[in-house]
Amino acid sequence: MSRLLFTACLLALSLPWQPALQGAVAAEKPNVILILADDIGIEGLGCYGGTSYQTPALDQLARDGRRFTQAYAQPLCTNTRVQLMTGLYNHRNWIAFGLLDPQALTIGHWMSSAGYQTCIAGKWQLQSYDPPTYPGAVQRRGRGMRVEDAGFHEYCLWHTGHTEMKGSRYANPVINQNGQFRRDLAGKYGPDIWVNYINGFIDRHREEPFFVYYSMALPHWPMVPTPDSPAWQDPQRRNEEDVRYFKDMAEYMDKCVGKIVQHVDEAGLAENTLILFFSDNGTHLKVTSQTRSGPVSGGKGKTTDAGTRVPLIARWPQHIQPGVSHDLIDSTDLLPTMMDAAGAPLPEHFPIDGRSFYPQLMGQPGTPREWIFCHFDPRPGWDKDRFRLQRFARTARYKLYADGSFFDVPADPLETKSIATGQGAPAAEAARALLKQVFTQIDQPLTPAVSPAAPQRSP
Repeated sequence: MSRLLFTACLLALSLPWQPALQGAVAAEKPNVILILADDIGIEGLGCYGGTSYQTPALDQLARDGRRFTQAYAQPLCTNTRVQLMTGLYNHRNWIAFGLLDPQALTIGHWMSSAGYQTCIAGKWQLQSYDPPTYPGAVQRRGRGMRVEDAGFHEYCLWHTGHTEMKGSRYANPVINQNGQFRRDLAGKYGPDIWVNYINGFIDRHREEPFFVYYSMALPHWPMVPTPDSPAWQDPQRRNEEDVRYFKDMAEYMDKCVGKIVQHVDEAGLAENTLILFFSDNGTHLKVTSQTRSGPVSGGKGKTTDAGTRVPLIARWPQHIQPGVSHDLIDSTDLLPTMMDAAGAPLPEHFPIDGRSFYPQLMGQPGTPREWIFCHFDPRPGWDKDRFRLQRFARTARYKLYADGSFFDVPADPLETKSIATGQGAPAAEAARALLKQVFTQIDQPLTPAVSPAAPQRSP
C-alpha cells in the first residue's frame, strides 16, 4: 500500500463523521483554493491602503469577500509554511530552515482524506536547503519532507530537491511536475506555468471537490523582470536584478490571482469555491512602499508588524458576507478553518495550536482569539546564523516579548519604547498579565493529548 493511501486510510478512520451524514457532507463540500504570496505585507495591496502597486484583482477579491486586518505570519517563509501546513507553532515541530518534518501531517493529507482531489503548485523548498559545504549540512540535507509524501495527488513545483539544483523560479524555470522535470520551459515564466497548471487541474476535477494550494514564488527576490516588464522583451535582461522590478512583480502576483479567480468564475464554480489569499511574511527590506498613511519600509525577517502583519482575504459568494474583520488570526488557523469548510473538522484528539475562524466567515461570532504566539528562530540553516531566537505573545494591540519588552503596537509600530511594568494604562497592564500567562502555558503539551487511535504517518 502506498504511503499516501496508508495515511489517507488512517485519517479517514479518525475523522469524526457519522456514517449517516457522510453523503450530505460530501454533497456540500466546497472547492478550496489557498493562495500564499511570498514576501508581501499589507502595505503592498490597494485594499489595505497601499498606493505603490496596482492590485485590482486582490482589491476586487476583498470587495467581494472578507478582508482581515489583524492577520499575522512568521517573519520568514519556512517558519510560516511549516505552521500553515501543520497548524502547529514552530517550537513544537521545527527542524531547520527549508525543512518540514517528514512525519508531519499536512493540509495535503487532511484534505485528501476528506475526499478532495488535491494539488500544490509553485514553491516547495521543504525537503532540502543547505548547500553541501555549509557547516552542519550533512545532518540536514534532504532530511525534510519529499513532496511525494506530502499528501497531494498532483504537484507542479520549483525547488523540490537540493538548493544547488533548484534553478530559476522565474525566467526559464526549473519545475518538477508529478515526478518529471519539464523540458519545454525555455523562454517561459514560472508563475505562468503554475497558473496554467492550476487552471487545468480545476478543469479536470470540476465535477468533484478539489483543493488547490498555490504556494507562490512572487514577489520574492530575485527582483527581476516579469513578462509585463519592458525589459522582458530582451532575453538577455530577464535575469537582470534591480529593486525597481518589485513593482512589476507585485502587480504580476495580482495578475496571477486574477487569472485563477476569473477561471473559477467563468467555469461557474464561484458559489462553490472558497478562495483564501494569505502571505508568508512581510515585504523585502530593500522595498519601501507608499500607503495612504505614508511610507512603509519592508520588514521581512523582523518580528515587528512590518515583518509579520500580512493580508488575509476570503471569498465565497453566497456564503461569506462581504466586509472587514478585525479578529486576530495567525497562520496556524488556516488548516482547521479549511477543514471546517470542507465539512471534515479535525478530530478532537488531534493536537493543534490553530483555531478555526470558519464561524466568522459564515457570519457567526465564533471564538475569536485573545492572543497569538510567535516562536521565531530560523536556525539552523544556510545564511540564518544572523538571526536569534525571539518569542512574543500579543493581542491585537499589545505585544509582550520573552525578555519582558512590552509595546503598544499601533502607537509604536517600530517597537522603540518598551512600556515599563506598572506604567501602562489599565488596559495595557491587563493585556500584560494575560500575555504573561501565555508564556507560562505555551510550552506545555497540547491537550487533549493524542490518543492511540490518532492518525499517524506511516513508517
